[in-house]
Amino acid sequence: MDPPRHAKEQPAAPSSAQTSPQGGLTRREGLLGAGVIGIAGPTGEASMERVFEPEPRESDLAAHVRRTKFVDTHEHLVEEESRTNWKPEPRIPCNDWGLLLSHYIDADLVVAGMPPADRNMLVSPDADTGAKWKALEPWWPRVANTGYGMAVRLALEALYGVRDLNATTIKTVAERYHATVKRGFYRHVLGEIAGIESCQVNSLQRTFMESSQPTLLMQDISILNLHTPEQCHANARESGIAVTCLADYHKVLDWWFATYGPYAVAAKSQVAYSRALDMEDVPPEKAAPPFADMLGGRRLEANERKTVEDHLFWYCVRKATEARLPVKLHTGYYAGCNSMPMARLAGNPGQITDLLRRAPDTTFVLMHICYPFHEEMVAIAKQWHNAVIDMCWSWIINPEASVRFLKSMLTAAPSNKVLTFGGDYIPVEPVVGHAMVARRGITLALSGLVADGWLSRSAAVELVEPIMRGNARTIFRLDEKERALARVPWTGA
Repeated sequence: MDPPRHAKEQPAAPSSAQTSPQGGLTRREGLLGAGVIGIAGPTGEASMERVFEPEPRESDLAAHVRRTKFVDTHEHLVEEESRTNWKPEPRIPCNDWGLLLSHYIDADLVVAGMPPADRNMLVSPDADTGAKWKALEPWWPRVANTGYGMAVRLALEALYGVRDLNATTIKTVAERYHATVKRGFYRHVLGEIAGIESCQVNSLQRTFMESSQPTLLMQDISILNLHTPEQCHANARESGIAVTCLADYHKVLDWWFATYGPYAVAAKSQVAYSRALDMEDVPPEKAAPPFADMLGGRRLEANERKTVEDHLFWYCVRKATEARLPVKLHTGYYAGCNSMPMARLAGNPGQITDLLRRAPDTTFVLMHICYPFHEEMVAIAKQWHNAVIDMCWSWIINPEASVRFLKSMLTAAPSNKVLTFGGDYIPVEPVVGHAMVARRGITLALSGLVADGWLSRSAAVELVEPIMRGNARTIFRLDEKERALARVPWTGA
């Protein structure tokens, strides 16, 4: 997801984690990832709390899911320095525990009935813990059951040792939040606690973020701005190319892909938030006149804007394909609340098949399982060679539907057509809880297929590494990208 804003990490010192060559987790990391939480408690002793009730004896399948690291295919994380040297900004509105409730679950709170003023209090940089808890307390029991609520609850326990929020424990959360936000905490939270090998970040701040941790926070080229015609001059500034016509702007797009294509893992657009995905392959000679009029200051009519935007979208898709970058597209459910046009969402699957037909050499990564139209996405994955379905965000939109979806995918489509995790968060802390929900869901899906006789247990175990890690490493060519990112020019490596 890429959220429209509707008002719009852990024990102190990083520990040394050991990872197997196959991307396995240590026992401690696996317990954290699977819902068995090992944290440094108030006395410094390790406590073991069960968040999800386990089977009496852990199966080999559950153990394998617990040990296997995720490749996280979608986040919106800001750079770690934006957290450790915090200044107020819309995406990181506060520097306290309220931040963990600033993304996604705040929508559930508003839908449950929380007054907008109380929601704003919760993420205010100036309100104290007492005031924030007073705003949250009446509404927390109504959202703790949702996928968004699960992610926050599990993160609070894994990171701060707090299982139940109340007027007393919220003070512990507040103290431990500040104790953990320090240099190096991203790698600790993501790698050691969430069991994540690497993340793919779609920056909401830049078209391509030159990350200070490039092999941990791999980046998409965010093509939404590139194919939004009104952003052309802003996109041109970094390239140093003056834009006087459409041909000039093509050179700007060429620059972005030439400069960052070798380091990017994908190209990403969330244009589905603002329009249908009915992208016509408009030739340049048809798009050039309205683009020139726009440069001259005329506001484009809706049909003219679509003509230009469609042309630029396909130009970006072709540049991404030349650079061997998959194209990620938001599909389905919208972030926020009180704003989702369901009829537009219902058209996504049919429009996607037209994109797949037009660009047979492009791999399209279709995000969020197009919930609630996820059965159609199973059919698309089965039918189209260039379609990959990404379960990012879906585990916390609807955990139960996501379990059913994964079972359908694995009995209908080739197993290399699914990616099973992306936290999709701006703050890093709830990624921990989301990863735990996803591990639980993967275990339930595979165990269910075994119990129903669709898979042998050994076949289910063999699927774990590909769907959690291997498919992503192949689709995004991560061996090659890791080598390039180890020597990026902007870090002086």
